[in-house]
Amino acid sequence: MNLNSSTQQNLYKHQEIFKHLSKLYLNNKLPNKILLSGEKGIGKATLGYHLINFVLSEDEKHSYDVKNNKINLENRSFKLMQNKSNPNFYLIDVAEDKKNIDINQIRELIVNLNKSSFNNKKRFVLIDNIELLNLNSINALLKVLEEPNENINFILINNNKRILPTLKSRCLNFKIFLTNAQSIEIVNKLINDDVYNFINQDLVNYFTTPGKLYELLKLAENFDLDLKDYNLDTFLQSLISSKTYKKNKPIVQLIYSFIEVYFRNNISTKNIKLFHLYHYFLKKINDTKIYNLDEETLFMEFEDKVLNG
Repeated sequence: MNLNSSTQQNLYKHQEIFKHLSKLYLNNKLPNKILLSGEKGIGKATLGYHLINFVLSEDEKHSYDVKNNKINLENRSFKLMQNKSNPNFYLIDVAEDKKNIDINQIRELIVNLNKSSFNNKKRFVLIDNIELLNLNSINALLKVLEEPNENINFILINNNKRILPTLKSRCLNFKIFLTNAQSIEIVNKLINDDVYNFINQDLVNYFTTPGKLYELLKLAENFDLDLKDYNLDTFLQSLISSKTYKKNKPIVQLIYSFIEVYFRNNISTKNIKLFHLYHYFLKKINDTKIYNLDEETLFMEFEDKVLNG
């Protein structure tokens, strides 16, 4: 299994929407505020990177490979984006030590956008996980979106979470989706193998996006786990009791996903207790993300009240 290949280089299953967006650009009709909505891990940010590279590499060597929907790793603009030094590209995401996008990140963006452009190319701002903007960040961003500087395009990534209508209304929303079969196919291409050789089939069925499955495979590789031996219940129990999540931030997000799926697969109107626990823990997860609370308290409570309840 190869987990070291670039997951951004190839665009899988989103060729039609890429074709639509690139055609809008070529006809000078590309919206300057785009919202890409869909489940986390289906390739929304990758789609954004491909569109940005298509535009920025247009007059460069090793330009975007339209025929194969592939970014040329030797392209100058892409290399600069990877090194976080491309003057025409600005990325905002949750910082490594944070749980939400804070006001200072938006302030730095505003300062950057007010600087003179180095060339006549379009400038792109990609904001990932916009549902994790705090209220102050959203208000600051709304002012920028209301009257963006000339030649600046925003691509916002939303993971099917509720966002303020005032933010959503300022963007043209594109809904992105994949079937379960397409997700498995993409992961198999990424690892050049069959994902079922590494993960219990029951567990695979709980993870419907390539990104989540890929993170799960990396988790197994990093911590030497044999995922053929786990189902949802036993894997959740193992992650929480071993406190593996303290060593790796992406594991926290995986556990959140597991918890939501656990309830979706076990909840019923006949089980009133589990029904109330479902809404209780969804709120706890949301509060933990927004208010930067301690995950360990949440996970231990879930283990006690649900897995061992």
